[in-house]
Amino acid sequence: MRSRRSIFDIMREHMEELEEIAEEMFDRFLERPSWDINAHSLEPLFDVSVSSDKVIVTADLPKVDPENIRISRISDDLIEITAKMRVKINFEDLGVTHRKGEFSYFSCRVPLPVPVDTSRAKARFKRGILEITLPRKRGYEIKVE
Repeated sequence: MRSRRSIFDIMREHMEELEEIAEEMFDRFLERPSWDINAHSLEPLFDVSVSSDKVIVTADLPKVDPENIRISRISDDLIEITAKMRVKINFEDLGVTHRKGEFSYFSCRVPLPVPVDTSRAKARFKRGILEITLPRKRGYEIKVE
């Protein structure tokens, strides 16, 4: 004879599956490393500040020459910053002894919270800090009938 499974057993199995999926998604999107060994790149620290007329993005890029910095627009709400370092950094320089790898680039994608006009953007690099000023797009005028 076949034994029937309890509804509680079925619910427990589904809950375990959901927990595994949620854990995997959390690990994938929130808890990712700040390096890419295959691309030999580190993700720099960055900050996005929004005011009424502009968006200011700052990125920490130590050991970088200004002529090696590239800023590109990926989409309306995403820019990419890449920069080649003057010297290569390995995990041991960062205090990590259980991994191997070497880094020669900084690379990050910065999501922009509001629409900006990238054609009028200005960038300044001073003492290892990159500051990008992006003017906000002006809205369209709505005619009242």
